[in-house]
Amino acid sequence: MVKQKRLTPAERISNRLGYMGTSFIMMSPYLITYDVIGGYTYVIGGILSIPQVFIAKQWNLVLVNINVTLGYLIYILNHN
Repeated sequence: MVKQKRLTPAERISNRLGYMGTSFIMMSPYLITYDVIGGYTYVIGGILSIPQVFIAKQWNLVLVNINVTLGYLIYILNHN
């Protein structure tokens, strides 16, 4: 029988934030055509996803999420 590792409270919260962030990122391409609302959801999704990958020490995904966040912040600033 395999013992499952108990998650710390920080890991549980970061997992939930990561799932929320992923859902924001998944719906963003469909909202990008409606003014800048898709850009905002990309930024929110990128920020919410960072804690999960940071705690898991998946540094490549941390950089990808930071890149998405900064890229769409620039998009929002240039669109206004």
